[in-house]
Amino acid sequence: MKTIIKIMMLFCCVFTFAQTTVKGKVSDNNGIPLPGANIIVVGTTTGTISDYDGNYTLVVDQEPPFSIQVSSVGFETVTVEITTNPQTIDITMIEGTSLDEVVISASRTPERIFESPVTVERFGLKDIKNTSAPSFFDGIENLKGVDLNTNSLTFKSVNTRGFATFANNRFMQLVDGMDNSSPALNFALGNLLGMSELDVNTVELLPGASSALYGANAFNGIMFMTSKNPFDHQGVSFYAKTGITSSDNAGDNNFVDAGIRVAKAFSDKFAAKASVSFLNGTEWFATDYRDFENPGQTRLDPSYDGLNIYGDEVSTTLDFDEIAAGALPIPVATDYGSSTISRTGYEERDLMNYEAESLKADFALHFKPWADDFEIVLNSKIGRGNTIYQGANRYSIQDFFMQQHKLEVRNDNFFARIYTTAEKAGNSYDTRFTAINVNRFWKGDTEWFTDYAGAFIGNLAGQGIFANPTQDQIAAAHAAARAAADTGRLLPGTAEFDQALETITSDGNLETGSKFTDNSKIYHGDLNYNFSHLIDFAEIMVGGSWRQYSLNSGGTIYTDNDGPIEYNEYGAYTQIQKKLMDDRLKLTGSIRYDKSEFFDGFVSPRVSFNYTADEDEKHNIRGSFQTGFRNPSTQDLFIGLNAGRAILVGSAPDNLDRYTATSAQLSTAGQLIAGSNTVQLNGGDAYTNAFSLASVEAGAPASADVSLVKPERVTAYEIGYRGKVNKFIIDLSAYYNSYEDFISNRTVLTPLYGEVGDNTLSLLALQNGDFQAYQTYTNSNADISSYGASIGVETKILNGFDFGVNYTYAKLDYDESQDPDFETNFNTPEHKVKASFGKTDLLKNFGFNINWRWNDSFLWESTFADGIIPARNIIDAQVNLTVPSIKSTFKVGGANILSHDYVSAPGSGAVGAQYFVSWTINQ
Repeated sequence: MKTIIKIMMLFCCVFTFAQTTVKGKVSDNNGIPLPGANIIVVGTTTGTISDYDGNYTLVVDQEPPFSIQVSSVGFETVTVEITTNPQTIDITMIEGTSLDEVVISASRTPERIFESPVTVERFGLKDIKNTSAPSFFDGIENLKGVDLNTNSLTFKSVNTRGFATFANNRFMQLVDGMDNSSPALNFALGNLLGMSELDVNTVELLPGASSALYGANAFNGIMFMTSKNPFDHQGVSFYAKTGITSSDNAGDNNFVDAGIRVAKAFSDKFAAKASVSFLNGTEWFATDYRDFENPGQTRLDPSYDGLNIYGDEVSTTLDFDEIAAGALPIPVATDYGSSTISRTGYEERDLMNYEAESLKADFALHFKPWADDFEIVLNSKIGRGNTIYQGANRYSIQDFFMQQHKLEVRNDNFFARIYTTAEKAGNSYDTRFTAINVNRFWKGDTEWFTDYAGAFIGNLAGQGIFANPTQDQIAAAHAAARAAADTGRLLPGTAEFDQALETITSDGNLETGSKFTDNSKIYHGDLNYNFSHLIDFAEIMVGGSWRQYSLNSGGTIYTDNDGPIEYNEYGAYTQIQKKLMDDRLKLTGSIRYDKSEFFDGFVSPRVSFNYTADEDEKHNIRGSFQTGFRNPSTQDLFIGLNAGRAILVGSAPDNLDRYTATSAQLSTAGQLIAGSNTVQLNGGDAYTNAFSLASVEAGAPASADVSLVKPERVTAYEIGYRGKVNKFIIDLSAYYNSYEDFISNRTVLTPLYGEVGDNTLSLLALQNGDFQAYQTYTNSNADISSYGASIGVETKILNGFDFGVNYTYAKLDYDESQDPDFETNFNTPEHKVKASFGKTDLLKNFGFNINWRWNDSFLWESTFADGIIPARNIIDAQVNLTVPSIKSTFKVGGANILSHDYVSAPGSGAVGAQYFVSWTINQ
């Protein structure tokens, strides 16, 4: 028995000896604790992270001696040898440079930014904490070469290198590997349904084409947001933020933003996390009442069509002389002429709920069944919100709901994931058709125009004016006619108006309502394997993806009246990387094949090099060549939507004749020709029986000859330099992109009677105003290219102050005469300058940061409106105080603090200042 006890004691001693405990504190070179620093045993995946106070405890099943490695974003990595058990060791981290930061997105494998073969912008934990913007997502705008276009308070669209729209389906946004684009809209809704800032670990952004690794949607750039792993980032964190938004047209309005994150590693095999955040505020008001079609006109003009006034798009041409001949009791020749008359519209603010709201939650379970790098992740992201989307019209997105569910299996060398994205449009509606049908609710178009014509003629005839009326008399007659026709008009603020608004926004038939329905889904799978642990010659990677779209709008967006539209896309890729010349030269080659069931397959190659020019690794040159492609979006293929000014009809072959509707009221002459007040519309006419808009405007109507849409291609060249010159970190790049079969929208006019080319009725239809405008989806045969460059410089000045400045140049090369009906939607300033200045430790636990942005004026083109966006200067600033005793950081700041209101696009909300105070605990 004694022998057994001795043996057991011996085993216990051995076991105790094998458990080595290392603890200490991680601080920066100013003695400030560093939370979130990674401490790992060199050569293993065993590790821990420092807590809010910088303290860490690491217990390993290994006897000394061994080494630990300590790393933190923005600091140089430290390696320390452990020689005793237990051992207490405090680590002082020396601030590093952006060149030392590690990214994954450029090559789908970890590498220093210094070694990346393409341009990469990174926004890490340090940047998030120091941002002067109201949220981390807004702070992305301060990155070099990045544009952030504001749709609303809760919806901002990211873009790089031109061709920006709010519906930016050229740019991909991945959140924990999941594309968080709306399945129906085909683009990301900013961070409306994205990630809480408490859970953000890193943001990486690749400008330019990335199709060779990421497929068709990564055509103009891609952004990766990764969240914190609960094994590494544990505990409870919280933030609360409040303040005001302030603009000239909306005044001062309060907003609140709060969130909480809880994460726990229950063992070295199981961890879980949950985060919830909520934002509520008031939207930026859109109050541009200029008539872009007829500059200078006001509501006093009979055909006025204000930009942010809706319902006045409904118009017809009234021939008052012809009407008078049949209306006056005694036939008398008149000289009243004819005029285009529009109905009286409603301002957007009377039609839209300007309450902005976002509620999002994220839940994840992480399993490590063998307590190593093999990990299984179950993740659900759920969001609901109110926002505004500006496309062909302005849409009030109310109670929009989107959810994503993912199963992922991964280790250091592979991942396999499947996920689904599902959405519901909630109570969303089209503001233009809300106004149109509010008008029709109280008086139909035919009755209104009849009343107008009768009152106009009666006003002049009642004064005995039959010939040669003066302009003042005509104007007075129009004013009297509008007042008479508007008798009984529903007025905003009345119970009758509110009831009509409720009825119409709950009705999904655009003939009578404005609500749109959406229950669309995406199913997606990704697979990637890196053979670097099996093959020494080079790093070889293979992967693939599959996606199924299921469009289900009930006919309110797409032509899916008879059931969901489903189709598939898939792709596969491989990449090889090889280091030469003592690892100073890295060559990368990749190729990807993608196939949509509607189009032939496409091959996207990429080759790149990265060369370190000196042994001290201070100078690095990079270059790349790649081709990319973009499949037509779901809207390009299957949309069937009346947007008021034009009907949008996608050009999938079986989509053309699926769109049918009733035309607006014909002119007086047109009714006699057609034998009815209206005619039946067919979407196929846009592609087979239409005049080009440019030819009509030029006075020589010609057939449009619109071809069906096909994939777009780009050939991209890039060269760049990253390096350290004395105290300056420099990153510069230049690119050139050449496009083929550029996917474009073309506006055409279909005659409501006659056939294009008949030289009779179809031309008469144009003369009488009896035509329907369509927006078609096709490709331009014009030679289109874009090129640009950027340079960024970072350094420390004035004894430790951080200073950075960057400049971006972007230029479109396009000969408009080759395709007069085509608009590129480049929508990007030619010149942009951004600068930052700050210090995290101006005083003990006190820091500040200032950001400045300038861009020159530029042309914005869209289906909503074209116009010049003026140059602007924007300043954001913040000061912060850290209180270690309560693990808290307090921040006071503001965006656009000089309150220079601006718009991102014609007709969008005027963005003013946003001032805030925040309290963050244990981030």
